[in-house]
Amino acid sequence: MRARYGIPLKITAGLTATAAAGLVYAAGFEARSFRLRRVTVPVLPRGMGDLRVLQVSDIHMVSGQRKKRAWLQSLAGLRPDFVVNTGDNLSDTEAVPELLDALGPLMEFPGVYVFGSNDYYGPKLRNPARYLLEKAQGRHGLNGNKPAVGAVHNPWEGMRDAFDAAGWVDLTNTRGRLKLSGAELAFTGLDDPHIKRDRYERVAGGPDPDADFTVGVVHAPYLRSLDAFTADGYELVLAGHTHGGQLRVPLHGALVTNCDLDTDRARGLSTHTAGGHTSYLHVSAGCGTNRYTPVRFACPPEATLLTLTARP
Repeated sequence: MRARYGIPLKITAGLTATAAAGLVYAAGFEARSFRLRRVTVPVLPRGMGDLRVLQVSDIHMVSGQRKKRAWLQSLAGLRPDFVVNTGDNLSDTEAVPELLDALGPLMEFPGVYVFGSNDYYGPKLRNPARYLLEKAQGRHGLNGNKPAVGAVHNPWEGMRDAFDAAGWVDLTNTRGRLKLSGAELAFTGLDDPHIKRDRYERVAGGPDPDADFTVGVVHAPYLRSLDAFTADGYELVLAGHTHGGQLRVPLHGALVTNCDLDTDRARGLSTHTAGGHTSYLHVSAGCGTNRYTPVRFACPPEATLLTLTARP
């Protein structure tokens, strides 16, 4: 009997040890291994000077995350021309003061923001396998699922008020502008499509004709929003939400995006085509995780410094 069962038991023990080591790495190291991604996007009108845009997303702040706070504060040293915050700032109802402390140095720069579902509602413990099931069934967020019941409400109003007081422009289903030295930028934003709060009909009509450049901003890159922005003629859309897949398979990539965007575009720069137009899409992998699944694998937490340059 020992000879019969000896090898399987060794294999089982080896697999268990490997899985445990992977979990320690994913939660203990990679989830705290903050990175800066640098991307160049040739979208500006000819003759317009370069613009440096810092995109932060999916911070999912939890009280006590000192390393994340210090890293976010350090990003001010990049001296961006403006900041774009694409939502999901919270994963703790008590974390608003720490979030504002983390973003305080960045709020000295011009900025715009949209919110995600986790700004409005607290996180819930759920089986990670449900993301794969929902992908297979074509159900994501409230898009095809039953409405949430008993959700915890985050104190997002104080966060909004602090952003507004700093001069950041709220793009919740509306348009806004930033005046920079030598350029006037327009923005069109949507509330989170993941919980069906997007109202594109309120902002339809395409880029502002009297602005130097217009950017589309949304938290979750659902295809209906990307199609609307692109068909309307926007040349650049910024989004977050996907966490880059959060758990990526080496040489394969993301398994899920938690929306109807394909996994090949779960993070980074790509293009999107709709209505006879093509736009650049940048999806941030974000720098946090839901507090109940604090792991990342082959997908380190990030912010992105995008350099917008003139079209060839």
